[in-house]
Amino acid sequence: MTGDHTILEMRGITKTFPGVKALQDVTLEVRRGEVHAICGENGAGKSTLMKVLSGVYPHGTYEGDIFFEGEPCEFKGIRDSEERGIVIIHQELALSPFLSIAENIFLGNERSKRGVIDWNSTNAEAAKLLARVGLTESPDTKIMDIGVGKQQLVEIAKALSKRVKLLILDEPTAALNDDDSAHLLDLLRSLQGQGITSIIISHKLNEIHAIADTTTVIRDGRTIETMEMHGAEPVSEERIIRAMVGRSLDARFPDREPVIGEEVLRIEDWTVHHPVDHGRVVVDHANLSVRRGEIVGIAGLMGAGRTELAMSVFGRAYGSNISGRILKDGKQIHVGSVREAIRHGIAYATEDRKRYGLNLIDTIKRNVSSAALDKVARLGVVDREGETKIAEQYRKDLNVKTPTVEALVGKLSGGNQQKVVLSKWIFADPDVLILDEPTRGIDVGAKYEIYTIMNALAAQGKAIIVISSELPELLGTCDRIYALSQGRITGEVSREDATQETLMHYMTMEKDGAAR
Repeated sequence: MTGDHTILEMRGITKTFPGVKALQDVTLEVRRGEVHAICGENGAGKSTLMKVLSGVYPHGTYEGDIFFEGEPCEFKGIRDSEERGIVIIHQELALSPFLSIAENIFLGNERSKRGVIDWNSTNAEAAKLLARVGLTESPDTKIMDIGVGKQQLVEIAKALSKRVKLLILDEPTAALNDDDSAHLLDLLRSLQGQGITSIIISHKLNEIHAIADTTTVIRDGRTIETMEMHGAEPVSEERIIRAMVGRSLDARFPDREPVIGEEVLRIEDWTVHHPVDHGRVVVDHANLSVRRGEIVGIAGLMGAGRTELAMSVFGRAYGSNISGRILKDGKQIHVGSVREAIRHGIAYATEDRKRYGLNLIDTIKRNVSSAALDKVARLGVVDREGETKIAEQYRKDLNVKTPTVEALVGKLSGGNQQKVVLSKWIFADPDVLILDEPTRGIDVGAKYEIYTIMNALAAQGKAIIVISSELPELLGTCDRIYALSQGRITGEVSREDATQETLMHYMTMEKDGAAR
């Protein structure tokens, strides 16, 4: 039986889906009052383990035992686990955008008198909870009117309303900027001071270092190692990576000898206005070029206009009053629609793969062929056998972890979904491939595989443009990097001259040339 200092113990947890053993004999012990990190590659089983714990996968659908505060637990659903004080906040936030903060906090747990909601009590209680998480918004503010960082804090306030003892956060900072991430980590420390235990699932090793007392690594559905972060021997990032991927990533980026050819794409004097506020300039007279076999990076802070630039070039998928010229192989081209952009050999892999990049309720094979259906069709009818064969080839070539290409894309891990996005665009055979945050929300091992795919495409003579918030990623993969600030390209740096400091200088430059 667990001791007084242990709040949670999971023993021998095994969970099987058709054709896949997601968890195999996993053991986890969490001490009362600690922040316990769980990390591992995408598809390692981290989220599955937490769904077993919280009752999303009810007792009887898995093997093994769960003990919470020394007592065995057999949760039949989320309500059971929440009654015991275990609350999980999923990566995809479960808030209703049209309801107020207070309504969201007490949804399903309403403050009422004789069956009628007591709004005074609801708003007063919500205000107290918001103060605990550091939010100054009014409780009647609608969720749609606050940013993702604040929505994450509302989720935590909601957990506090349920008298949470063990708070589980699944990739809580994946969609947050640095300031919001730092604020969230500070809040976790403050909750720790109030006796709340936290489990945080994260890919961000710097965050794990900053916040975790203990880290458990899961690989291929098994517990690999549990490390004391502040023991006699401090735990290095390298050690965590080695445990996560089963090999040492001495170099986080694969070696590459670039072979750079003729210029493929040139963008001249490109100006884009906001789609609704037509007077606002979002991209301001941008000039850039990319050559065959070259990987070119675009660096910029949140709101600099990176995605807006890429989407406007990709068939004017964003913006209004767009002006400037696009030249392909030295000749001016017109790309007035996404279809025209694809026809001219330009592809864009979006940063929001779940909303725009993939059809999550369709199969892998249909997603792979979706951008170039004419290549798998005869007389306007899709050749299903040919479509399967092509998808199967990409599954092998890009190492997509799935037993079948008939699997729904929504069931794949983030890293594997990203490989399907890349398969789709590689199959379309573009000359220019724009990758917007290609490794966002993906673990270290899957990142390495994505970089290897990028290198292979460049070696085939493709011109690649990479947009990334991670400066080490741009420095490790690109031949040249453009910096963008407030919609303007403020600098262009070669691989040899690029440093994080140089890029940050250009990324924070005001329009008058001074650093912000």
